[in-house]
Amino acid sequence: MSNTHINKPVIGITVGDINSIGTELIIKTFADSRMLEFCTPVIFASNKTVNFYRKLMNESNFNYQSLKEFNRLNHKQVNVFNCWEEEVQITPGVLNDTGGKYAARSLSVAIQCLKDGHLQGLVTAPIHKKNIQNANFNYTGHTPFLRDAFSAKDVLMFMTADNMRIGLLTEHVPVAEVAQYVTRENILAKLQLMKDSLVKDFGIDKPRIAVLGLNPHAGDEGLIGQEEIQQILPAINQAKTGGILAFGPYSADAFFARHMYEQFDGVLAMYHDQGLIPFKSLAAGHGINYTAGLPIVRTSPDHGTAFDIAGKNLADAASFRQAIFGCLDILEKREQYAENTRNPLKKMELASE
Repeated sequence: MSNTHINKPVIGITVGDINSIGTELIIKTFADSRMLEFCTPVIFASNKTVNFYRKLMNESNFNYQSLKEFNRLNHKQVNVFNCWEEEVQITPGVLNDTGGKYAARSLSVAIQCLKDGHLQGLVTAPIHKKNIQNANFNYTGHTPFLRDAFSAKDVLMFMTADNMRIGLLTEHVPVAEVAQYVTRENILAKLQLMKDSLVKDFGIDKPRIAVLGLNPHAGDEGLIGQEEIQQILPAINQAKTGGILAFGPYSADAFFARHMYEQFDGVLAMYHDQGLIPFKSLAAGHGINYTAGLPIVRTSPDHGTAFDIAGKNLADAASFRQAIFGCLDILEKREQYAENTRNPLKKMELASE
């Protein structure tokens, strides 16, 4: 992908918890000046936060300009959009209210800039779901927060890597409550979201989607639970009737052990760990989290805050870097889809000539 600054996407980047590895990942990623050939990054933080970590990491290759207005955006440099001016005590590796407060500030300012049309995409560094809770953020993570921020009817947490794409029916729900969300309506809604995303965001014309069972051995014909018979299979059959190429339900352990995911364009898992454990194991640090169903493009790395290594310059930026490229790829695919569907009659005429 080669760009001039005229058509280079402007990508907003939130720092996440300021005591986590987020700012380190950003500095490591953009210390490589070649990244500026692909996008114009805007980091939502403060100069002092960025300078604290740059000094701690002794990273002389990372340079930026500070801005408060987008008319001063520099397409040849990293830009730091100052979201706060006050002195903030940064304590790497410590879980406290300060980390959550400024993670929320970074996110809210970035979202407003997206809504105002200043950004083409968003990449979010990890937050901690407990300490970010406040009057404006009463959510279990980025995904439901973004759904409400952009008034989306529904969204899909979609983990993607080169070799697989796994969507989740339920996200951050206690295991004891998962079964109540495994309904025909919910499965159909997520399958439709996944199909639409695979077509528009990933350029796959007729995506094949595998659906996992909820119970061990996908219920063993009703011997180990009824959800497969009563909810999952009827949803798959209804999806097929509606033009979605859905298959299953598959027993999750055999599905991944036999590499069956390689035969499908997407996989719908019933709950968080059913999808995330195999995904993180098989993606080997190069997977990303994508929020399907939003009017904007948002990606993030597939890991958390990693307080245990924060401030030690040990964090691996591979997934974060992949999240940048994933965001750019989806923006490009969406543009291609819009172009291809803009005038279908004209395309038909050309095809028949």
